[in-house]
Amino acid sequence: MLRETASQTAGPYVHIGLALASAGNPTRDEEIWNEMAKPEAEGEHIEVVGTVIDGNGDLVRDAFLEAWQADANGVYQPEFDLEKPFNSFGRTATTFDHGSEWSLKTIKPGQVTHPNGRPMAPHINLAIFARGINIQLQTRLYFEDEREANAACPVLSRIESPTRRQTLIAKREEVDGKVRYRFDIKLQGEGETVFFDF
Repeated sequence: MLRETASQTAGPYVHIGLALASAGNPTRDEEIWNEMAKPEAEGEHIEVVGTVIDGNGDLVRDAFLEAWQADANGVYQPEFDLEKPFNSFGRTATTFDHGSEWSLKTIKPGQVTHPNGRPMAPHINLAIFARGINIQLQTRLYFEDEREANAACPVLSRIESPTRRQTLIAKREEVDGKVRYRFDIKLQGEGETVFFDF
């Protein structure tokens, strides 16, 4: 049986090239990172935090995530520019410290229209890269406090099991007077996060 080569697996090389601070390397002046919204961006400013957990229940300390979301009006911003108040695209990584959390500083997205004409619940699309994952995993983060929109969402409602659907719901917290959502991603096993084949 042939083993995977370095070009066939995502980690740990991803951190060296794309998560420089997490890898202990100097950062670049213009870095696509986890601050998707500047203070002047329109909309409700939020932070999203979470962990990535493997099938054994252990923290994955070298996972890398890419986020893609609409702005507060439900419009995707296709052109990335660090000078803009908001960008639809961001990157983050788990850390090597004890909590091993990833985080995004963004705004709560608005509803986007599905191709069938129905509005989708506010969500953030996530791609997860990690050691041993040959093709990134695709999932979505929905918001606990958007119950009505979640119930009517044409994508979320396609998941038949209510228990499985809950693996895509981020829990709302308030920390130091600021809104934060927690979204832990479980790669395998009991409570495994729903992943999509887009």
